[in-house]
Amino acid sequence: MKRISGAVIRRLPRYYRQLKEMEREGIQRTSSLALGKRMGLTASQIRQDFNNFGGFGQQGFGYKVSELRAELAGILGVGEGLCYRFVIIGAGNMGRALGRYSPFSQEGYQLMGVFDNTPERIGQNIEGVPVMPMEQLVEFVRQNDIDIAVLTVPAAAAQKVADTLAQTGIRGIWNFAPVDLVVPETITVESIHLTDSLMTLTYRLRQQSEETGDAEPGAPRPVNKKS
Repeated sequence: MKRISGAVIRRLPRYYRQLKEMEREGIQRTSSLALGKRMGLTASQIRQDFNNFGGFGQQGFGYKVSELRAELAGILGVGEGLCYRFVIIGAGNMGRALGRYSPFSQEGYQLMGVFDNTPERIGQNIEGVPVMPMEQLVEFVRQNDIDIAVLTVPAAAAQKVADTLAQTGIRGIWNFAPVDLVVPETITVESIHLTDSLMTLTYRLRQQSEETGDAEPGAPRPVNKKS
């Protein structure tokens, strides 16, 4: 199997999202140039990305939006008839927000359970799904054929939870804890480190200020005191 770069893989969901939006707008056919304008990418970059998977469309005719979206859905493993069962571990603000995010279910991700070790949260519901104690996690994952565990726990607890999940046969972990997990090769981890993303943004802001000659963002500013 051809090894695809991480940068290409991260762009695939963006293509998929844009194509779904184009379908909603009634657009039936597009080109690399038109798609690139919507996404801030060059037509050449889009063609190179698609060529990693054999290429789509026909030269001079572009792409049928519905067919291209379906092709990308197959590559990403989402779409009609597919369902991934997941649990959320950590029923704080982040866990609750993810549990209430409706587009998950629209793409075939089904929330099965939420777990926490805070007594006050046990028994509460997130979109009709009960919050259960951590002691029930291993048995629940095994009995309900869970594919993905979403970690929204503090950094200090994340590795211990990952070690517990390794005993269940879980296939994937979506990690929001600010720590790099060590897991068996049988488990795939996708980490979302929010501060990393924010630092990437501030890096780009500073690069932009250097190019334009504007004042650098983040410079010391006077604090406005309330009267």
